[in-house]
Amino acid sequence: MSSAYSAPVLELERVGFTYSPDKKIVDNLTFSAGNGEFIGLLGANGSGKSTILKLASGILKPSEGSITLWGKPLQSYRNKDRAKLLSYFPQLLDINVPFRVRDLVSMGLYPYDIPPRITADEAMEAVGLKEKAESYITNLSGGERRRAFIAMTLLQGAGLLLLDEPLANLDIKYQIELLRLLKELKDNKNISIIMALHDINIALRFEKVMLIKGGRILGIGKPVTVLSKEMLEEAFDVSIEIRRSETGGTYIGNEKNF
Repeated sequence: MSSAYSAPVLELERVGFTYSPDKKIVDNLTFSAGNGEFIGLLGANGSGKSTILKLASGILKPSEGSITLWGKPLQSYRNKDRAKLLSYFPQLLDINVPFRVRDLVSMGLYPYDIPPRITADEAMEAVGLKEKAESYITNLSGGERRRAFIAMTLLQGAGLLLLDEPLANLDIKYQIELLRLLKELKDNKNISIIMALHDINIALRFEKVMLIKGGRILGIGKPVTVLSKEMLEEAFDVSIEIRRSETGGTYIGNEKNF
C-alpha cells in the first residue's frame, strides 16, 4: 500500500468474541491503526491480547461487530490476497523441521504468482541474517529465529504486522535488536505494527499504547496518558509506583509487592 494512504489500515468497530454465550473474551472493542503506526498492546495474562490479534488477522471471526482492512471487510479477502497485506506472528515460533533460513524466508513468496521486487537475499540482509542463509532454523538463537520470520514478512510485502509477544523469553540484547529492527521497518517502509507485550517499562517507550483488561479497552493513546498509576493498577491488579530517573526517563517500580 502507498505511503500516501491516509485512512485507517485496520479498523475494529464494536467487535465482540465469545467461545460460549456466557463468557465474552473480547467485548465491544473499537480502535483503528493508521498507516505507519506502531502500537503496543498491553495487559495482564488472559486479558484478551492474543485473541484481539487473531481477530485482526482473520484467524478468528468476530461474534459481533466488524473488522476492515484497508477499507474492505477483512473476511472478504481471499487468503492469498490477505497475506499480501498483513502478517501474523504467533506467540510460539517453534519449528522442529529441518528448514534452512533461506527456505523459511522464501515462504514469503506464497501469495505471489509473480515474485515481488525484493529478493530473499535482500530480505535476509535487511534483518542481518544473510550470512546464515544456509543455517538450519533449529540452530538459530531465539532472536535470530524471530528475525528470520520478519525477513519472511518483508518478502511477503505485508504492510501490517500483528505480533504476539515477540520479545517473550528473549535476552535483553535480542529484545533491543528486535525493537530496533521493527522501528526501522516502521520508519523506512511505513509498515504498521501492533505488538502485544507484557513489559510495562518497554511499553513506556512506544508512541502509542492500548491497555486491555477483560477484553475491553481501558485506554488508548500516548503512554504518558494511558499508563498512569491508577490505570495500571486496575489492569494488573497490583500496586505500582511510577518513577522518574535523573535523566528524565520514566519507569515502573513494584518493590512494594515483595
